Amino acid sequence: MPDFPIIDTHVHLWDPQHFAMPWLRGDALLERRYDVEAYAAQTQGVAIEAAVYIEVGVAEPYALLEPTWVVEQAQQDPRLQGIVAHAPLEYGEQVRAYLDALVKIDPRVKGVRRNLQGESDPQFCLQPAFVRGVQLLAEYGLSFDICIVSHQLPSIVQLVQQCPATAFILDHSGKPDIKEHGLDPWRGQIQELAAYPNVYCKISGLVTEADHAHWSPEDLAPYINHVLAAFGEERVVFGSDWPVALLASDYVRWVETLDTVTTHLTPSAKRKLWAENARRFYRLPPSA
Repeated sequence: MPDFPIIDTHVHLWDPQHFAMPWLRGDALLERRYDVEAYAAQTQGVAIEAAVYIEVGVAEPYALLEPTWVVEQAQQDPRLQGIVAHAPLEYGEQVRAYLDALVKIDPRVKGVRRNLQGESDPQFCLQPAFVRGVQLLAEYGLSFDICIVSHQLPSIVQLVQQCPATAFILDHSGKPDIKEHGLDPWRGQIQELAAYPNVYCKISGLVTEADHAHWSPEDLAPYINHVLAAFGEERVVFGSDWPVALLASDYVRWVETLDTVTTHLTPSAKRKLWAENARRFYRLPPSA
C-alpha cells in the first residue's frame, strides 16, 4: 500500500433510479446506487486525497445533467476534485454550444470522454467532424479521455496526430486482451501512441480485462510494466475504475496489486504514478 495519499483518476458514481443507464440493465452487481458514501466505505484503508469522476454512459438526454449531479456529490465529499463529462464530439463545430454550457457548470469540469469502445466502425474517431470536435477541446481547456478496446488503437494514433494541441489520456491502458495473455499487437501500438508527448496513460481497468475469477498480479505485470516503459514515469497515472472493477476485484486488492507490481520504482516515480502526474494532467488543486 502506498505510504502517502493517492489520487484516483477513474471513479464512477451513479444512481440508475435517477438517470437512465441502459447498459446496466440486468447486471445484478452494478445495477444499484454507487455514490460517494459507498465509495468512502469501500476504500477504507486507502488514503485518497483526490478523485476524478468519469462519465458513466447515461442515456443521451441526461448527459448534460450528469455533471451537475456530480457537483452535488462533490459537496458531500470534497475529495471529488475533477469531472470528465460526456460530449457529442461527432457534431464537430456544432458541439461548441454544448461545450459552452458544459464549462459553465463548475470549474471541476476538466475534460470530456466520448466513449468509443462500443463503436462498430474502428475508424469512427477519424470522421472529420469528430476530429474537429476533439480539436475544439483545446480551446476550452478540456482534455480527452480515450476509452477504446485494443483493436481501435491504430485509429487513435491517427486521431492524436491530427490534434497536437489537445491533451489525451488513454483509459485502462487501451484494454489489452489480458485474459488470453495477448501482448501483440497491443504492445507495439502502445509504443507508437506513447511517442506523442500530449498523451498520458491510465493504469486502470486491467482486472476486468483479465479472468475475473482467477487473475493474479503476474497476469497483469507484463502490461503494467510495458505501459511504464513506453510512457515513462511522467505520463502514467493510477485509476481504480470503481465500481466496474468490482466485477473482478475489490478496491484494496487492486491498489495492493499495483503497489506490488511497481515495487521496483523509485520513491519519486511512485509519487508521480499515484498522485503527482494526475494532479498535473487534470489540473487539480495543490495538495493540502
